[in-house]
Amino acid sequence: MRWLRKWLLLIGMGLAIGLAPLGCSNARSGSDKRIILLTNGNSPFWDAGRAGMQEAEKDLKLHEAGLSAVFEVNNGMPQGQIDKLRQFATQSDDVAGVCISAVDAANQRVAEFMRELRGKGVHVLTFDSDVDRDHMRDARFAYLGTDNLAGGKELGRCAKGLRPSGGAYVTFVGRTGAQNAIERVNGFAEGAGEKFKKIDNMGDNMDRTRARENVRNAMTNHPEMNTLVGIWSYNAPAIVDIVREKENRKSYTIVVFDAEPLAIKQMAEGDIDALVVQNPYRMGYDAVKLMKALIQDDQKTVKEMLPNLGQPDGDIYDTGLKVVTPDEGSLLKAEMFDKKTEFLKLGEFRKWLDKYGLTGS
Repeated sequence: MRWLRKWLLLIGMGLAIGLAPLGCSNARSGSDKRIILLTNGNSPFWDAGRAGMQEAEKDLKLHEAGLSAVFEVNNGMPQGQIDKLRQFATQSDDVAGVCISAVDAANQRVAEFMRELRGKGVHVLTFDSDVDRDHMRDARFAYLGTDNLAGGKELGRCAKGLRPSGGAYVTFVGRTGAQNAIERVNGFAEGAGEKFKKIDNMGDNMDRTRARENVRNAMTNHPEMNTLVGIWSYNAPAIVDIVREKENRKSYTIVVFDAEPLAIKQMAEGDIDALVVQNPYRMGYDAVKLMKALIQDDQKTVKEMLPNLGQPDGDIYDTGLKVVTPDEGSLLKAEMFDKKTEFLKLGEFRKWLDKYGLTGS
C-alpha cells in the first residue's frame, strides 16, 4: 500500500500546483479571456448560432490565443441584457469582447452599458438584431447578421407570389421594438406590394402562450385576414398550432421567418407555405472570427470581412438569406427573388443542414 500512498500524494501535489491528473485535460485555461455572445432570448434558433461559435473556437484555435468563446442566453427582456452587460462591465479584465443581439433597438440603458464596455477596452459587436443605427451606432463596432429589411422584402415576395390577388395580413413577433422586427415588418409590406393590407403587428414579449393567443385573437377579430406572417422563429409553430386547432388551413397563406426544427417538420406536413431562413450558424462563427481579429488587431481579416468600413453602412456584415419552399406544389420560383438570395426546396435545405450537423436555422 506504500506505493498507493505515494501515488496519491503525487496526484495531490499536481492538483495543488494546477496540473491535471492523468487521463484528464484542461479544455479551458483559467487565464483565457472570454468572447461572449449574448442572445436576445431562448429559442432553438440559437442552437445553430452556438454550433457556429463552437466550430469557430476550434478552427481559429482560440485557446492558443488565450481566448475562449461562451454563449449567454438572455431572458427575452431588455432588463435581462442590462443586468448581464452590467456584470460584464465589472469583469472587464476577464472579458475581451461582447457580441449582443439587442432586444430593443432604442433602449438607452443597453446602449450605455455597451459604450461603457468599449470605454474599458472591451470590443463590442451586435449580431442578429442591431441597435438604432441613427442614434446608437457608436455603441458597437459593427453588426453581423441578416439584412433584415431585405429579408422582410423576400418574405413579402413570398406572399405576393403565393397570393397574386393580394390579401389582408397580420404580422406576429416577439418584441415590436426590436430592430430586426421593425425592419422585417417594413420590408414585408414593401415586398408584398399594394394589393396587401396590413391589419396589425402583434407582439408577445417572447411568451409562447401569448404568441398562440395572438394568432387565435387575430383569427377571431379579423375575419378578412387571409395571410399569417411569422417574424420571429417561434412564431411559425405558434401560427401552425392555432390553424390546426381551428381546422381551417385552406383559409390561410402562411409565410414565416426562420426554420426551427418543428417548423421544418410542419412545412413537410403541408402547414407552412414558405420559409425565409437566416444563417445563425454563420452569425456565431463570424462573430467569433471578427472578434478575434479585433482583439489581435488583425486588420487584414477586419478589412476582408468589412471591406467598406468607414463608408455608409460599411460596418454591416451580411450573413445571407435563403427562401425555402415545400418540395412539391409551390407557386414560388427562384426568379421571383433577389439574385443574392438562395432558393431551395425543403429536401435541398435539409441536406444543407445535415452538412453542418444542424437541425434548424
